[in-house]
Amino acid sequence: MKKGTQRLGSIRIKMLLIIIAVVAGTLVLCLLLNSLFLSTFYSIKKQHLLKDSYEQINTACCEGELYNNSFQTSFESIASNGNISISVLTSDWDVVLTSASNYSTIREQIGQLLFDSTVESDTIYENENFRIVTIEDTRLQERYIVLFGTLYDGNQILMRTPLEGIRESVLISNQFLLIVGIISIIAGAVAVLFITKKITGPILMLTELSKRMTQLDFEAKYMPRQGRKNEVDILGEHMNDMAMKLENTISELKSANVELQKDIDQKNEIDQMRKEFLSNVSHELKTPIALVQGYAEGLKENVEDEENRDFYCDVIIDEAAKMNELVKKLLTLNQIEFGSDQVEMKRFDLTELVAGVVHSSEILAKQEEITIEFLQEEPVYVWGDEFKIEEVITNYMSNAIHYALNQKIIRVYFEQIGECVRVNVFNTGNQIPQEDLEHVWGKFYKVDKARTREYGGSGIGLSIVKAIMESHGQQCGVENVEDGVLFWFEMDGSNEK
Repeated sequence: MKKGTQRLGSIRIKMLLIIIAVVAGTLVLCLLLNSLFLSTFYSIKKQHLLKDSYEQINTACCEGELYNNSFQTSFESIASNGNISISVLTSDWDVVLTSASNYSTIREQIGQLLFDSTVESDTIYENENFRIVTIEDTRLQERYIVLFGTLYDGNQILMRTPLEGIRESVLISNQFLLIVGIISIIAGAVAVLFITKKITGPILMLTELSKRMTQLDFEAKYMPRQGRKNEVDILGEHMNDMAMKLENTISELKSANVELQKDIDQKNEIDQMRKEFLSNVSHELKTPIALVQGYAEGLKENVEDEENRDFYCDVIIDEAAKMNELVKKLLTLNQIEFGSDQVEMKRFDLTELVAGVVHSSEILAKQEEITIEFLQEEPVYVWGDEFKIEEVITNYMSNAIHYALNQKIIRVYFEQIGECVRVNVFNTGNQIPQEDLEHVWGKFYKVDKARTREYGGSGIGLSIVKAIMESHGQQCGVENVEDGVLFWFEMDGSNEK
């Protein structure tokens, strides 16, 4: 049995024991009172009965009705109802009126009262008209209450009632009380078990409900009984409300914890990005600063050769331009990532935009003997920030020109992907190692560091592309394809011309 069930079971046992103890205690008290005080109470009642009977008979004597036939019925009724033996005697002990059936009985009563030495008497009440005594016959083990007195007309009256019957009555009464008590105990025990089951049943439900609540199981509900509700049902409904509120509160806390964890992770990520950013910026600026410093010191040494002097100045200018470009790109990336540079969504012709970037890139491509293929002529309208999308295409084209090898071909073309237009920029050359594909969008990440340094790349261009496409809510990616590498991005298309 479970611990909670044992506790509730103990309530039933305690209530059962309490009821049994109360009934048994009441029974014992009644038996004790019967045994100790019922005889005394009975004796007192008998004394009052004798007094009242004497007064009735004496009153009838005063009124002259005692010896009339009209009073005979009352006389017999007094004797019969009170279990009293009554005799009216003259001063010579002659019987005038009696309830006894024969004269010998009367003589026996008088003899016991006045002359029998085996009879002990004890006066319990006395006045000028009569005396009440208790008589105990030690030979017969019998006790009586006797009233002996004088009536109004001078005749003597003798009234006797037995006390022995009360002992038997006490015994019978006690036996009856014992039987009734046992039946009451059994009936009370059954009633308590039945009633406490009705009480402890809902409490058991509440106990199980509270146990499941401690285990954060809020599916359990208290089902109140039909009909009139009691305090336990109201408590159960309150526990249902509490369970629902606890579930909602815990759900909110869990959501808040998830958000907090996200914030903590984001903060840690930002801290890590900041550390990496500072490290990468320091690394990127270290070489051009060192070059500028070195060539500036060379100029300070008064290089007399004009050709060398021009070369020194060109290097300083070139490195300064690289640092300037790096700072500009970092500022651009920072504005995009932190939402400072808002996206202005407009409808524009993507074909015209790409054609312009291709045209401006042809001079650099021809210097590298690279062929750019863009065969799209029909206008293709999309939604986006035209200036930022131009930045994306420019970065893709610049990246393709610097990495185009072998056949040295760059191919730009569109694809319709559902409602989106995908812009593809392909260049022949070496494929990107598979382990580097997911990292090319990171800040300052360079697959070929020597080649990137050779053409002045900063490793930020693709990070800017990623940030711009995320600000548009669009996708971008890179794939290794046959004979080269393919970069792409997508835009929301417009069917309007």
